Amino acid sequence: MSKRLIRISMAGQALTLLEGRRTAAVYPVSTSHNGPGERRGSGCTPRGWHRIRIKIGAGLPVNAVLVGRRPTGEIYSPELAARYPERDWILTRILWLTGLESGFNRGGGGDTLRRFIYIHGCPDTAPMGVPLSHGCIRMRNQDLLDLFERVAVGDRVLIAN
Repeated sequence: MSKRLIRISMAGQALTLLEGRRTAAVYPVSTSHNGPGERRGSGCTPRGWHRIRIKIGAGLPVNAVLVGRRPTGEIYSPELAARYPERDWILTRILWLTGLESGFNRGGGGDTLRRFIYIHGCPDTAPMGVPLSHGCIRMRNQDLLDLFERVAVGDRVLIAN
């Protein structure tokens, strides 16, 4: 098992990457504006133990737009945002999470994987340190690129209040 751990603090709106007992990096994030919760359709950020199930987007340019976990060929810009104001922008990379706690964030109506909960990039103009997402963990694109290169599929993620 990897010695890496991603710890996400919803109260502090921060993601900490630990390598063993050492803090390797700390990044500001934005979790759900609806707060914590595991129920499908709640728009909440799920708590508890997870792991990275899939890494998506290696090699894509910064600000590449992803829809349904696939690149659209678009590159985010203010003009594109004005054309599609209803989009919840998922940019650059995706770390797709799966829950590890049966009956809480794995299986049933609270399954993190089936809820499509990711750590992902967003427009760099979006505020960090403020809960504004629809359930995912949003990061600045450059921070996400750094994190993406440091972590592996299977690395553990703890999301806590």
